[in-house]
Amino acid sequence: MTVNDLEVLYDYGYWANKKLFHVISQLAPGQFAQSVAGSHGSIRNTLVHALSAEWGWLERCGGNERGPRLNPENYSTVDALVETWNKVEGYVRSFLSTLKDEDLVREIEFSIEGSDSRRMQLGYLMQHAGVHSVHHRAQVALLVRMLGSEPGNFDLLFYHAVMGDRQTK
Repeated sequence: MTVNDLEVLYDYGYWANKKLFHVISQLAPGQFAQSVAGSHGSIRNTLVHALSAEWGWLERCGGNERGPRLNPENYSTVDALVETWNKVEGYVRSFLSTLKDEDLVREIEFSIEGSDSRRMQLGYLMQHAGVHSVHHRAQVALLVRMLGSEPGNFDLLFYHAVMGDRQTK
């Protein structure tokens, strides 16, 4: 794994988010926070979970401090969520720009919700956070369909087709 690999993973994620945010912003009033299904219940709750996790992993790896886990109740609109996600996107891009490939093997100590402390390479933790968001974007796409809308296609294949060689340094 290289820093460029992580930059491409996150760039893809932010590209896909923008496509999904556009669709979500056109939902009927109330559907953003409406309980539908899944482990987080609503589109809002699922996206806030993904955002909070991404920011939390960034902090564990040495990036900007998040503080307490983000609360979905603080994001009553899509615009409020997008504003925070854009801020975190800037934090992630800035953090990644400071790394060198050899930094990715640095061991980071962490624990998850009171579990025993573990150690893992910084690169793996950042990769996990990017893939975690992919997982939850797919869940949100299903929730959008359940609410009668079309989420569009934001597969990695389409990202590469659009971006071509621009995603590599």
